[in-house]
Amino acid sequence: MSSIARLTGAAVAAGVVAAAIALPAVGGTGAMFVSASEDLGIKPQELQEPPLAERTTVLDSKGDTIATFYEEYRQNVGLDKIADVMKTAIISIEDYRYYEHGPIDIEGTVRALAKNLSSGGISQGGSSITQQYVKQVLLNSGTTKKEKNAALEASYARKLNELRYAMAIEQKYTKDQILEKYLNIVYFGARAYGIEAAAKRFFGVTAAELTLPQAATLAGAVQDPLQTDPSRGKEYRARLLARRNVVLDRMAELKKITPEEATAAKATKLGYKGTPLPGGCEASDYPYFCMYVRNEILSNPDFGKTKKARTQFLNRGGLTIQTTLDPKMQAAAEQAIKKHVHPSDNPVASEALVKPGTGEIKAMAASRNYGISKRKNEMSYNVVADAVHGGGIGFQAGSTFKTFTLLTALKQGMKINDGFTVGSGFRAPYYSSFKNCKGENIGDPSATITNDEGGGGFKSLATGTWGSVNTFFMTLEQKVGLCNVIKTAQSLGIKRADGNPLREFETFTLGINEMDPVTVATAYAAIGARGKYCAPMAITSIKDRDGKVTNYKPKCKQAIDPEVTDAAANILSGVFTKGTMRGVGGIGRPAAGKTGTTDAQSTAWFAGFTPDLAGAVSIGDPRGAVSYKLNNITIGGRYYGSVFGASIPGPIWKDTMLSALKGIPATDFTPVNSSRFGGCGQSCQPQRRVEPDDRGDRNPSDWLTDTTLPR
Repeated sequence: MSSIARLTGAAVAAGVVAAAIALPAVGGTGAMFVSASEDLGIKPQELQEPPLAERTTVLDSKGDTIATFYEEYRQNVGLDKIADVMKTAIISIEDYRYYEHGPIDIEGTVRALAKNLSSGGISQGGSSITQQYVKQVLLNSGTTKKEKNAALEASYARKLNELRYAMAIEQKYTKDQILEKYLNIVYFGARAYGIEAAAKRFFGVTAAELTLPQAATLAGAVQDPLQTDPSRGKEYRARLLARRNVVLDRMAELKKITPEEATAAKATKLGYKGTPLPGGCEASDYPYFCMYVRNEILSNPDFGKTKKARTQFLNRGGLTIQTTLDPKMQAAAEQAIKKHVHPSDNPVASEALVKPGTGEIKAMAASRNYGISKRKNEMSYNVVADAVHGGGIGFQAGSTFKTFTLLTALKQGMKINDGFTVGSGFRAPYYSSFKNCKGENIGDPSATITNDEGGGGFKSLATGTWGSVNTFFMTLEQKVGLCNVIKTAQSLGIKRADGNPLREFETFTLGINEMDPVTVATAYAAIGARGKYCAPMAITSIKDRDGKVTNYKPKCKQAIDPEVTDAAANILSGVFTKGTMRGVGGIGRPAAGKTGTTDAQSTAWFAGFTPDLAGAVSIGDPRGAVSYKLNNITIGGRYYGSVFGASIPGPIWKDTMLSALKGIPATDFTPVNSSRFGGCGQSCQPQRRVEPDDRGDRNPSDWLTDTTLPR
């Protein structure tokens, strides 16, 4: 009696109906059709094969990997990159007649049908490797839980569909191609998808380097990867070991290895290493920059119309993302912060470096490690960036915002040494002294602004900036118009870290809005680029799984007249020699910047730039800067009565720049147009005064038409 007849007889004896055994064996040595297959409509059906989820790799500007993203950790390899013993092991245990039959193994399937019917359910698979590949494709294609469950349901309808798809697959590909696809798609356990990831995860080797016991282990794992997952504990590893030995016995039975080889392999230990998978941002050496890149893709419509599409693009796309991160500059920022602020300190220091003229983010660093451990005092969000890029609410930027008032005054025609006399306190004489950009009166006549750093007296644009005199800048903002100052800031990319609208109050110039270092550094970089504002940029190119490269260019605009920024840079350079940073000093090359300290030392900042690099440093307590001020506090092992912008942020910025710019030729600032702005900069004496009426009985708007004030 033929084998088919015996199997058919067994199936009939078990109660198999004719329709259930009308299964074709197409191709190979067993080419045949059971009659009535055409009547039953068992014909090949095209299977949609979406690209497999592959890991995305993120590179720094030098081409080194800094992070990986994936929904499923997988790295596709060709069949020639897989050890022959691995191919033999998987075929021996899963489908030993794989190269002899068509899309279905008649003997195995009928045997399974008989067993299933006698047991009253689906207890035996009988699936060929081709059928298993089909099932994996359907499982991976499912985007909902319902679709994924349908790919796994225990039903003959599902098996019949598998067969139709399998028939089409075997017509489309060679046996070797199908085996390669199967080994790249199947799940092995321990979060490893595909043979290459499994080899690295289980044993720390590539698929090409697998030994006999290792190959048998992985071949055994595919049957029930959850129950033999070695990462879940001793019980699971014991099951995997037993399963490995079953594979070795089967290989010996099929004479693929000798009994002696099987015995020797079975005598070895499991050897599971649990090699850590390359993870997301928490595993990156540059977690804050990594978070910025990740959230840039997830939030930017350039990378997909919906968040779901963008998430799949990132986690499944097999991309290679080239970024702007400069490892040398990143190390400079990290070392400078570490020198002044400890990870265990409650206040956190953070810094961003941005290249003028491109907006490229070169570094993002913070004093605390990224993570969720309270015991280790880790940061659970991106303290260097805004909320869109994984950040929080930010810190008030303090006097760094005075620069926007300075720029506005220069735009309106004031010269470097123009100025006026101010007192030690400022009070708006009229409710209408300040108007927001809606034209609403927002001045508070009852509020008095005092000077934290500089005193009163005559102040020019230069000396008022060097001393960071609050009353001078409140008066200056009043003269040039609050809304004009706001528009200047916005033209340089200024927006609140939390994404809410800017707070348009008279104290805008004093930095009442919460900011993040990336945004502030980018604004100051625009001054270094002579008014050319470039949006923050972290990604320069993306190569997809097919090798297609998309390059991304800086998004820039000329936001401010170059000559205005030349004059501002001239004034701000004096902050190092005659201003609030004179105790810290410069960096041995042209540089400019501004300290920032908020009311009662809640937070402190320094933002500065050269024509080659800009940076912003902030420090504050993330528990609540207003409640936990920077007074009578020990930071970095040093006691501070009060922390100002020049106390910690300024020295961090200086140390960073000295290291980050080492070996880069210095670039000079463009000289000031003296006919327009006076031109003698730091060495000049006051040229003329613009005196407000001390009695307060004159509308401040009249000052803008005063003949002594240039328009």
